[in-house]
Amino acid sequence: MTFTSRPTDRSAARRGLRREVPSTAAILADEQDFTAMRRYRTFPFDDHDSYLRQMETLLRGLTAQGVVTTVGLFDPVAYEKYCARLTLDPDRPDSRSRYTAEAARTGTTLLYEGGPLTRLLPLLLEDADRRAHADRASALLARAGTCQECGDDLARTAFTRATHAVRQLLTALGEGTHHLVCSLAAGEPPLLAVLHSTAADGAGLQLAEHETLVFCTVLAAGFALRTPGGIVSRTTTGPDSTEGTDRATSRDTVRGWSLRESWLRPLSAAEVFTAYCTDADTGEPIPPEHGVDYASGLPLTPPPEPHDHR
Repeated sequence: MTFTSRPTDRSAARRGLRREVPSTAAILADEQDFTAMRRYRTFPFDDHDSYLRQMETLLRGLTAQGVVTTVGLFDPVAYEKYCARLTLDPDRPDSRSRYTAEAARTGTTLLYEGGPLTRLLPLLLEDADRRAHADRASALLARAGTCQECGDDLARTAFTRATHAVRQLLTALGEGTHHLVCSLAAGEPPLLAVLHSTAADGAGLQLAEHETLVFCTVLAAGFALRTPGGIVSRTTTGPDSTEGTDRATSRDTVRGWSLRESWLRPLSAAEVFTAYCTDADTGEPIPPEHGVDYASGLPLTPPPEPHDHR
C-alpha cells in the first residue's frame, strides 16, 4: 500500500520549511538614495515614506510567520558598480535581489525583530558609519609599512600603543559613564570613532567589543601616521550615572587630549573650554552647557619604546 501526503500536510510542510529559510532586505534609508533609484523603470515606488511603510509591513508579515529576517542598507552607487562589474542590467528586479544578497554578505546588517523601522534605521546607519570609519582607519594603517631601522610592523606597534592608551585613559577617568570621541584630520570627512564605557563600585569596565576595536584602530592610525587629531571625553557622575542620567543629581566633566608625537597630550582646562564652546564651522563662541565642568586632560604615561620610529 502506498501512502501519499494530503494537500494540507504539504502546505504545512512548506510553511514549516519557509520558517527555516532566512530572508534579507536592503532598505533605501534616506530620500537621496531613494531618488537615485527612481531613474530605473522597474523600480515600483515613487514616494519614500510610502516605500518605508510598505517595507515595514512586509517585514512585520515575515516576522509574524516566524521567518528570521535581517535588514541592511541599499546603496545605489555601490549597486551601479556591482551591476557594471557583473555585466548585469541594473533595471531588473533580479539584479536588485542579487545585490541585496551581496550587500547582506559583505555589509552591515541587523536582525529585524518586529519594531518600527524608525527605530531600526538610525542604528543601522550608525553601525554602517562606524564600519566605514573603521575601514578607512585600517587602510591608513596598512600604509604605515615597517620601520626601516628595526623592521617593526608600524601598524601593529601603533595598535598596541593605542590599546595601552585607551586602557590607561579609562582607568584614569575612574567611575562614571564615559563618552569618548576620537577625531583625526585624515581627509574629508574627518575620521571619527566613538566609545562608551561604564565603571561603578569597583566593578570592571563595561565596553562594547566592536566599538572598542574601532576606537583603537582609529587612534592607532593617528599614532602610526602622526595625523593631527585628539580625544574628548565626557564623564557623567552622580547617584544614577550608571543607570540612566539624572540631570538634577549628576554633573558632566569634559576633558581633552591632542595627538602629539604618537601619544595623547592633555589639554588645559582653558583649551578644553575653547574647543568645546566654539562653533567648528563659523568659529563663533557657543554658550557653555549648564551642569558641565571643563577640566584639563589627565596625564597619561606612554609605554616604554625599544625603538624610536619617528
